[in-house]
Amino acid sequence: MTLAKSAVHRSLAPFEVRGLRAQDHYFTVPLDHTHPGGPSIEVFARELSDPKHIDLPWLLFLQGGPGGKGNRPAGMAGWLKEAVKSFRVLMLDQRGTGLSTPANRQTLPLVGDTAAQANYLSHFRATDIVADAELIRHALASGPWSIFGQSFGGFCALSYLSFAPEGVKEALVTGGLGPLSGPADQVYQATFKRLRSRNAEYFAKYPRDRDTLTRIMHHVEQVPEQLPTGERLTPERLQMLGNFLGGNTRFDALHFLLEDAFIDTADGARLSDSFLSSVGAYVSRSGNPLYALMHESIYVQGEATNWAADRVLANNPDFHPYAAVPLLTGEAIYPWYFEQDPALVPLKELADVLAARTAGWGPLYDREQLGRNTVPAAAAVYTDDIFVDRDISLATAAAVNGLQVWETADFHHDGIADDGEGIFARLLAMVRA
Repeated sequence: MTLAKSAVHRSLAPFEVRGLRAQDHYFTVPLDHTHPGGPSIEVFARELSDPKHIDLPWLLFLQGGPGGKGNRPAGMAGWLKEAVKSFRVLMLDQRGTGLSTPANRQTLPLVGDTAAQANYLSHFRATDIVADAELIRHALASGPWSIFGQSFGGFCALSYLSFAPEGVKEALVTGGLGPLSGPADQVYQATFKRLRSRNAEYFAKYPRDRDTLTRIMHHVEQVPEQLPTGERLTPERLQMLGNFLGGNTRFDALHFLLEDAFIDTADGARLSDSFLSSVGAYVSRSGNPLYALMHESIYVQGEATNWAADRVLANNPDFHPYAAVPLLTGEAIYPWYFEQDPALVPLKELADVLAARTAGWGPLYDREQLGRNTVPAAAAVYTDDIFVDRDISLATAAAVNGLQVWETADFHHDGIADDGEGIFARLLAMVRA
């Protein structure tokens, strides 16, 4: 898949975090894997293991996103507690994130003008992450290793099975079977329907929150309320709280957020500082700008995204931020993100160029290779997932030879945050049955 055989590798001294052994690794890899003699970037990964068992086989964890750094666990818990019984886990900061060479409003101008930045980011897709992983695997002198992909990490796992199956011993996926072909519109057409049902479920459980949310939405239309970063809170950004609906563990947390929204002041009812602080932390993309820049590109192969979610939103007026009874939105990116979020405002022109771009969005999957796949693979598909649609997931699973599916309505998209140990153990048992 790549011309380079291995990455330049350096590692730091290991340390322990509450019974978990950790060791940091840095790898120098080509920006463009088809031109290994060109510019390079650095990719960071943290090795995590049980101190009593440090010579176990490798498991590569592919994080959700795009644009999310690897987990920073503070000890053995959740799926990791189960995984370190059988593996050394490599927690990858995918290119552009975490301690890997960053790609954000501060660093992208170093690349050049907007066109140069767009070309640069065309190398930040699932196929590039897989190519990094293969160089890293060779640098660590590992044979085929196990991979575990959550959400977008599952998309990366399918790219791995497409283009470098020789590097994979077994593949586990949770909430991460996306469509194998475009356009991106199909994703939002499906997820708006599931999100509508999830809104109804939430407000049936917490009926008083229906009035509270409507009151907040209308309040911020009329009264300037500032987030801690200084910009005005808008109805559009409030709707981003719909991401809470994508999980078991986050569903009820939304209620606790809304319950202290208003406070009486000398100027009348205003949004409380505690509410604004919590909302500000949740709706900012300062920590993961690549999520906003690259999100729609994870679905396209050869075509422009043209702000797909925004176009589909136009056909779902009940999700409009100024509807009489507004609904909460989900995992979608709209042009206004780059007008209202201070971390994204400097990237607006770049976002528009990426949305109109067709070049550089090459194939993410090889359907023929997936159809003859021989790598043991298992996936958890969540029936009511509002981020990765169940029907799309099952269609993708059917196209991958030998992929076993466990469909469950017991969990939502954050299932591994709810019962990570059980889910991981079940999928591992499936691939090894």
